[in-house]
Amino acid sequence: MLDARQLEALAAVVEHRGFGPAAQALNLTLAAVSLRIKSLEEHLGQRLLVRGKLVRATAAGQSLLAHVKQLQMMEADLLADLLAGLQGGAEVRGGAAWQSLSVATNADSVANWFLPGVAPLLQRHRLLLEITIDDQDHTHDALKSGDVIGCVTTLAEPMRGCVAEPLGVMRYRCVAAPEVVQRCRTPRGAVSPHQLLAHPAIIFNRKDALQDAFLLQHFGLKQPNYPRHYAPAVDAFERAIELGLGWGMVPEQNLPGRPGLQEVLPGATVDVTLYWQHWAREPLSAQRLTQAVKAAAHAALPQPSS
Repeated sequence: MLDARQLEALAAVVEHRGFGPAAQALNLTLAAVSLRIKSLEEHLGQRLLVRGKLVRATAAGQSLLAHVKQLQMMEADLLADLLAGLQGGAEVRGGAAWQSLSVATNADSVANWFLPGVAPLLQRHRLLLEITIDDQDHTHDALKSGDVIGCVTTLAEPMRGCVAEPLGVMRYRCVAAPEVVQRCRTPRGAVSPHQLLAHPAIIFNRKDALQDAFLLQHFGLKQPNYPRHYAPAVDAFERAIELGLGWGMVPEQNLPGRPGLQEVLPGATVDVTLYWQHWAREPLSAQRLTQAVKAAAHAALPQPSS
């Protein structure tokens, strides 16, 4: 039988990235937190934390963290049901405690369809979101580590203990300011990849590979060298393109009504198929979130062609 206090200490140490901050959060002494972790590791016969400047969970610790999150969410769901029962089955609003759900998604999804799609659910059931923003090829790392309960990802293969459900396609187009597009064309009007690569690319962050995918898919260029600006914020990213600082990959949904963003190669797209990876065994609040995410994506995103 696992000790709830020891599990609580483990979760606090990982969440706060250290024993000292965890002790403060739990109103315990540093020695008490250390003893609880040590006792839990001895009980299980394996290390749960990698000690260092920033403490992180081992693979076994990550599995336990997912278990702790499930227990916390199930307890919150149970308390909400009990409170609703005391009030005659009526939907509880003011009296129910807020419940937090942690998710990971890419910036384009959260801005375009994720938040608008789940907002009604969050308000109706007093749910709080803690959103981790990462590249869609890397969001599953947060689910694997136990930091989140679900993620929008390109990973189609379900991870251990998880389910991967298809959401749809984020379609990207290569755009630039009109004057930059003009400079990328030959006298006959064709797009010159060499002229394009003479201009900097505007890239969201160093994990972003959309521009390389575009160059490979439409010009056969495999990871060429070219100058790059990095702008890890959606508004700043698109604004940098409008200002003529370079070219970049922008979601198709963002282009209508933006005369400052013109397609470099009209009709050429890069399609990114997205999945919602989540726990196979979900508490009720997480189930509701899963249903809202799927409905929002299916309403907003095109489905992949067969």
